[in-house]
Amino acid sequence: MELRVRSNRLETGRPDWLAGAVAGFVAGAILMVLELLWSATEIGGNPWITTHKIAAIAMGQDALRSMTEFNVGIVSVALVIHYILGIFSGLVVAAIITGFHLDDNLSMVLLVGAVLGVVIYVINFYVMVTYYPWFADLRGSATMLAHMIFGMAAAAMYWYLGRIER
Repeated sequence: MELRVRSNRLETGRPDWLAGAVAGFVAGAILMVLELLWSATEIGGNPWITTHKIAAIAMGQDALRSMTEFNVGIVSVALVIHYILGIFSGLVVAAIITGFHLDDNLSMVLLVGAVLGVVIYVINFYVMVTYYPWFADLRGSATMLAHMIFGMAAAAMYWYLGRIER
């Protein structure tokens, strides 16, 4: 009988980058739905406010002028930005989970995802707000919770996709 002891210290491993990208994409879709629902119910009943704010990262403040209107160009830019950031976050999740050999423990995977979600929230709404001040009014517990759910969904999806391949 062979007994293996594994450590949670960082070691070089080979993350499944495709699974990480897919996990980030799926988690990004979940976050987008949460943001749209939250915007539609809490921010004046307008689901396009957050979309316009995300698009303004690339398009500048002109995207903020008519936040109550649906605009295909603005929505398209917001989707591209949103999913690029989601995929990048999924790749970070893959690197952390694989690097620390956490793929055998779903509880740790979910904890890593929740912590990553909080880190993303802090970066987006306290660091990046220096460059994009229109995000400051989106700060709050609902937004932080949505980002925690994003991180947990990305981590869980990466863990699940890793299970399929074994």
